[in-house]
Amino acid sequence: MTEEIKKAFEIAEKFRLDGKAKDICRYGSGHINTTYLITTDNKRYILQLMNETVFRDTYGLMRNICAVTDHLRKSGTETLTVVPALSGESYLRCDGNWRVYEFIENTVTYQSVTDKSIFGNAGEAFGMFQNKLSDFDASVLTETIPHFHDTPKRFRDFTASLSSDKANRAKYAEREADFLTARADTYGKIASALDRGEIPLRVTHNDTKLNNILMDAVTGKARAIIDLDTVMSGSLLYDFGDSIRFGASTAAEDERDVNKVHFSMPLFECFAQGFLGAVSGRITEYEKELLPYSCYLMTAECGMRFLADYLDGDVYFAVKYADHNLVRARTQLKLVGEMERCLGTMEETVKNCL
Repeated sequence: MTEEIKKAFEIAEKFRLDGKAKDICRYGSGHINTTYLITTDNKRYILQLMNETVFRDTYGLMRNICAVTDHLRKSGTETLTVVPALSGESYLRCDGNWRVYEFIENTVTYQSVTDKSIFGNAGEAFGMFQNKLSDFDASVLTETIPHFHDTPKRFRDFTASLSSDKANRAKYAEREADFLTARADTYGKIASALDRGEIPLRVTHNDTKLNNILMDAVTGKARAIIDLDTVMSGSLLYDFGDSIRFGASTAAEDERDVNKVHFSMPLFECFAQGFLGAVSGRITEYEKELLPYSCYLMTAECGMRFLADYLDGDVYFAVKYADHNLVRARTQLKLVGEMERCLGTMEETVKNCL
């Protein structure tokens, strides 16, 4: 048994588990937190060592998660269940900050999907997430990562990374940097609309990738939304756009061959149908109008985040090789270009869905 796993066993004993932990192993492929699967005599659990560099206010983060999951549970929605530490707190401070969730059995996640019905289910799931939290006061939530989807600030951060060139990599990313800089005046529409009160402030997930939905292993229907660390106040446009960015691509987020990367209008349409069906009656006219633009914006924002991290020397996203973040940035910018050409068709699709 490695020292890492021994430590995980020691931590597990400090939580209110049903039964004694008999096996613990690394689990999943997340970029940010370190995740383990605990198996006891009676149940399974997820144990996580939270990333304090990315999430500095652990208390506020866990308060957000408990408040939102309690609200969802009261509405009859399946959601994550936080297992308290022996002290009764929602997390444990012991050589880092640790938490435990009950494992949701008989579910699967998808990194990518070509089955339109599954992506339609994903749209409905994220739409229902918005629906069930529409009466939750978003203003009480802690901002777990300040300015997380503030795209104008993300662009300013990117330009600062480009100027400082800490890792001496700017020479390898000139084309990508020029692509983003040429679109500098397109990044502020949603942030400005929120500031002016033209669109409502809502509870948002802010990381609505397809693999953050647990799907039923038999029916393929969505069971629960996971990875709630970035739940805070924002715009539902962030959630819609980021889902399309990740799920309506024909290739993986880190596909080296950008010729394989395309924006899929059929996948966009089925997700939009599911999402809009779930939020019908709760979405404003201006939010409807901005839905296609949000896909472009969230994809461009993700591209600049990957590229900024590459220029900074890979300090945020976990990487497996030297130019991993540059590869990720290139896939996003390929999608941005295709989305630009499809905006008119996307607008017509949204109108048809409504």
